[in-house]
Amino acid sequence: MHVVIAPDSFKGTATAAEVATAIGEGWQSERPDDAVTLMPMADGGEGTLDAFATAFPDARRVPVTVTGPAGAPVDTAWLSLPDGRAVVELAATSGLPLLTAPEPDRAQTTGFGQAIAAALDAGATGLVLGIGGSASTDGGAGMLGALGLSGVATTATGSLLDDVAAVSAAGLRPLPPLGVTVLTDVTSPLLGPTGAAAVFGPQKGVAPDRVAVHEARLERWAGRFPTVDPITPGAGAAGGAGFGLLVWGATLAPGAAAVATVLGLPAVLDTADVVITGEGRFDGQSAVGKVPSVVGSLAAGRRRMLVAGAIDAPIDDFDAAASLTVIATQTTGEPSDALADPLRFARIAGQRLAVRA
Repeated sequence: MHVVIAPDSFKGTATAAEVATAIGEGWQSERPDDAVTLMPMADGGEGTLDAFATAFPDARRVPVTVTGPAGAPVDTAWLSLPDGRAVVELAATSGLPLLTAPEPDRAQTTGFGQAIAAALDAGATGLVLGIGGSASTDGGAGMLGALGLSGVATTATGSLLDDVAAVSAAGLRPLPPLGVTVLTDVTSPLLGPTGAAAVFGPQKGVAPDRVAVHEARLERWAGRFPTVDPITPGAGAAGGAGFGLLVWGATLAPGAAAVATVLGLPAVLDTADVVITGEGRFDGQSAVGKVPSVVGSLAAGRRRMLVAGAIDAPIDDFDAAASLTVIATQTTGEPSDALADPLRFARIAGQRLAVRA
């Protein structure tokens, strides 16, 4: 059989490439004659750069040092694709994993803008930007400041949005010839009860009594750009970085679906007999544009299987599934071992699914 393995990363524990490899090793230990194709996926968050690097072996990682989300230097990289475009990942430049503790007031996206500017300086003809995993709620102010918007203090002392009096786009970098595609699985607006501050602020350390403060900051920020609608779906992504990118003129695209298209996943699935996908936690949000739902939809008519760290939602769309937490409990008696050594249990998951093929 032809088996395609296309998981997302298991956030904070293993990359999509590592998970795909482990599942594939487990599968082939039981069915060594099957053809296995690894297609690690992403939705615009952590692991997006790795997914593109795996799909395009001739792509080149370009090192860059940027200002991290709380001001400390971060050594990271952007990816130069063979067609001249560049891939930049917000999680790797201004992401929550780069902090030892949340910094809800100080965190900003300056480093993300610096990495984008570095790619443009190197001659990138287009940009693919993954904006999941943000540490901040700065509305993309730091990013735009690094790209030449005047009126934004690109420092990390206090919230950038507290010091914005007036802005000018006169010095803002122009879009590259092939444009800017933004990968995001978030459809929230910038403002309101489903916006950046209310929904995602608490994930970044915003205390309940501070949500209104962040909302007011974003509202003032949005008022500086009357031609950009803050209720645009996706404007609230990445703490409002989606809004900042709309100000720049970028195009927002559904993360996992756009990644699948760019990576050529639909064509690979044409010859698949079995398709395995997965993510760290399969829950009620997984059906809303997340990697498992996108891959599962593209694989309609084929045998579909799921591997997840934990499964907290119905799996009616899959023919078989394996939970690493359950496997760890059965194997060692400790469900927490699935977090400590996810690749070990991903291999076992691959073995068990192969037996059921």
